[in-house]
Amino acid sequence: MFVDFHSPEPVLECVVRSAPAIQLAGPRTAVASRRKRLLDLTVAGLALILFLPLLLLIAAAIRAQGPGPVLFRQQRTGLHGRPFWIFKFRTMRPEPEAPELRQASRHDARVTHVGRVLRKLSLDELPQLLNVLRGEMSLVGPRPHALCHDDRWGPLVPGYAERFRVRPGLTGLAQVRGWRGEVHDDDAIRRRVACDNEYVEAWTFWGDLKLLVRTLPLVLSDPRAY
Repeated sequence: MFVDFHSPEPVLECVVRSAPAIQLAGPRTAVASRRKRLLDLTVAGLALILFLPLLLLIAAAIRAQGPGPVLFRQQRTGLHGRPFWIFKFRTMRPEPEAPELRQASRHDARVTHVGRVLRKLSLDELPQLLNVLRGEMSLVGPRPHALCHDDRWGPLVPGYAERFRVRPGLTGLAQVRGWRGEVHDDDAIRRRVACDNEYVEAWTFWGDLKLLVRTLPLVLSDPRAY
């Protein structure tokens, strides 16, 4: 099987709170929105073509390591709180579906040898370029969380649902500032959400380009990638 519809990183049925109807959201104009979408389509399309040999190599390495699918999909929250299926390269060993979704942690025993390399270099995220082409994600925006995490953190963090005013992204302001990976405490998720909403309120086309450039060095050397 190439895509896992019952991944070891389990899909759980949860209630997602819809975002409020807020007028001051970015991109703020139809022209700006089209520019952002054109950037998404251009970069994602070219990247998929450029990285095709690498994608095939990664798929072969995952296949060679043992049984299980190459890709898995999991429901995340998207624009206006609507759930969508996110794609990633599988980095964990196939396991029975757990009763509660557990984030990957440092030295997580579930992660395969190939998966550890993929996660360290963020290569496991490359299939999300397909989500960008499908219009479910953008290159830059708040990183999407699992539905159950949204359901857990939503009541705890003021303004949490406001991050759903824009499409989720492959990278974002929170990630560039170091708020990525496992959430260890409530303060960490509050800081991450604050960055997300700051991005939404201050969005500019050139700001997206700067965040993409600032993301590049993190691909090779981010201590929070595991």
